[in-house]
Amino acid sequence: MINIGIYDEHHLMGQGLKLLLEQVDDFDVLFCADGKEQLMNLVQNKSLNILVLTIHDTSVRTMNLIVRLSLLNPKARLLILAFDNSEDMIVKIVKSKAKGILGRDASQKELIEAIRTLRNGFDYFNRSINQMVLNQYIDKLEAPEEKTEGLNSLSERQIEVLKLWGRSYSNQEIADELCISVRTVDAHKNHIMQKLQLKSTVELVKFSIKNNIIEI
Repeated sequence: MINIGIYDEHHLMGQGLKLLLEQVDDFDVLFCADGKEQLMNLVQNKSLNILVLTIHDTSVRTMNLIVRLSLLNPKARLLILAFDNSEDMIVKIVKSKAKGILGRDASQKELIEAIRTLRNGFDYFNRSINQMVLNQYIDKLEAPEEKTEGLNSLSERQIEVLKLWGRSYSNQEIADELCISVRTVDAHKNHIMQKLQLKSTVELVKFSIKNNIIEI
């Protein structure tokens, strides 16, 4: 089971998110908080895996909240639901301790996939956020030669998955394209990240561009 906590200062929105996540068999919503003090007490639950946090601004107070939560429970990975999709807001969140970000255009499938991806130890940005973050880093790419040897460790199937993943395909879309199961796609992604020693989707996309696996 994946143990999830929810924070949304709007009570009805938080309850709606709770009902949505409770429909997933392997998700267990431990709490749904709408107050910061209540949240601070609940987030220290040692069995908490994922904290879904809705934020509406990037004020100093909000950014401090993210940092405080990560310190209170370092094992609980933070998934931010960003009400504002502006580049400034997303960049600030990326620089915080959050491990995943979903923009307001994210789908239910992306929410579920994000939670499972974070639980597996990887960062997650949905498609629009991923492209925005990529644009921020595109001018800082390292020389292609530095990591090309990592490609030799990948199988042909893993290269196919890597190409689609680098283009921000979801697990389901990759599975449909390659006629394999979603579980197999997830296994390939885990192996790719381990072999290439990458820690996030952003690093994966950068690697793919540097090595001409995908084009921009």
